[in-house]
Amino acid sequence: MNGANDIAARLLRGETLTSAEFAVLAASSDETLEETLRAAAVERRKAVYGNKVYTRGLIEISSICKNDCLYCGIRCSNKNAERYRLDPDEIVKCAEEGYALGFRTFVLQGGEDPFFSDDVLVPLIKTLKTRHPDCAVTLSLGERSSESYKALFDAGADRYLLRHETATKAHYEKLHPPQMSFERRMQCLQVLRKIGYQVGAGFMVGSPFQTADDLGRDLAFLQSFQPEMCGIGPFIPHKDTPFRACPAGTLRLTLRLLSIIRLACPNVLLPATTALGTIDPTGREKGILAGANVVMPNLSPVRVRKKYALYDGKICTGEESAQCKDCLAQRMRAIGYEVVVDRGDCAKTIRN
Repeated sequence: MNGANDIAARLLRGETLTSAEFAVLAASSDETLEETLRAAAVERRKAVYGNKVYTRGLIEISSICKNDCLYCGIRCSNKNAERYRLDPDEIVKCAEEGYALGFRTFVLQGGEDPFFSDDVLVPLIKTLKTRHPDCAVTLSLGERSSESYKALFDAGADRYLLRHETATKAHYEKLHPPQMSFERRMQCLQVLRKIGYQVGAGFMVGSPFQTADDLGRDLAFLQSFQPEMCGIGPFIPHKDTPFRACPAGTLRLTLRLLSIIRLACPNVLLPATTALGTIDPTGREKGILAGANVVMPNLSPVRVRKKYALYDGKICTGEESAQCKDCLAQRMRAIGYEVVVDRGDCAKTIRN
């Protein structure tokens, strides 16, 4: 196999790499190569999006979840988790406040809470789109039936973020209970794409049992699938899960993978995540400087933010929405980027 530098050169030329070749890049510890990837990723991102950083108003609608994923702090078997559920009126109010602050995309994220059936979500989405027709609605509510995805899309949902978690079946099975299926997760992504959503995938960096080969398969999957969005962030353990003693994912590897993803998927909307900011005080800035172009301030009511605890140490749990947005805007300006008031659609979606 070619060396990492030769593989990187091919990636920079826009060529398709194999999972084994991506694994070599993921495993490389060459600082010069990392800087080459980073600089190329920033150049590629600027060619598509300029210096724009898009904001998404995150509304965490429920910490109730029927699943028992081994890494997650809101897994159903965690009896110490503080549970809450926003009612539809509260969600609409969060969006109203966000709109006044300049947000033009709202992300409704939550555990797989059976309360949020189509009967609840369809009128909620229609209300949001009626009141704010210039806004995008993104859902991140886990696995649902094809019929449900279609109903939510028909109601006006624009995007759906469903992290694939890992493109390796054996690794998936180490992170999830037997009731959850790798095949089902991948099928959901294909269904979302077929329906017409702007689709988001993604994975945790440094999750338990993850190998360079696993990361290679993740990156090859992303290059093939070309999601409109991709959410990656470092694994951070939660004290009430079986993985409580596992080491967290590293900043360095996460940044390298952000750069690789930008080069493999030039048009992708790529967040600098809250988890990245949690493991490093300037993690989100470093994410932008590695090729990311999205930040997601929290619009959830302050009273519930600490309860949506997927991992330990989550930042920004006590800030008001305006504080959160203004802080991030100031941070982005400090590194030469502009937070814009825009739906922030994927470039390939705009062109199509």
